[in-house]
Amino acid sequence: MRLWTETASSNSGRSPGAAVRAKVSEITAKVNRQAASRGVRAVNALRNAELEVLKGQRSGRKYRKYPFKSTYQASAPGEPPARRTGNLRLHWNGNVKTQAKSGGVEVIAELESGASYAGYLENGTSNMAPRPFLDRITEKALTEIEKIYSEPYT
Repeated sequence: MRLWTETASSNSGRSPGAAVRAKVSEITAKVNRQAASRGVRAVNALRNAELEVLKGQRSGRKYRKYPFKSTYQASAPGEPPARRTGNLRLHWNGNVKTQAKSGGVEVIAELESGASYAGYLENGTSNMAPRPFLDRITEKALTEIEKIYSEPYT
């Protein structure tokens, strides 16, 4: 009469506790990868919202583009900045940072402007009223980001 038989497919000489720890570690790694992937999707949602907020016609004063004779319409105070050269719209950098925490991972999804004057537009200067756009980008992307992070992990 046999009480215990070990085959090659069972625990491979590991204790049941070690097998459980290995499986938990495998599942944790999979969830962490999915969380990092969602961070990339969140950055993409921010980028799409940024493109939406910074497009379109504005209602400010009309200026002539130097040195050309064509004109463009600037933004009024309180509106997102108007597009004159396209530099602000083109120079955004998305980053996803992951930091290991106890039992998981923290994902930080951020979108930063590479334009040196973005802060001046957002906050204004002594000669110019603010043209806020960062909060509008965040508001526009928030529902999509919440949907991304509320999906079940598989």
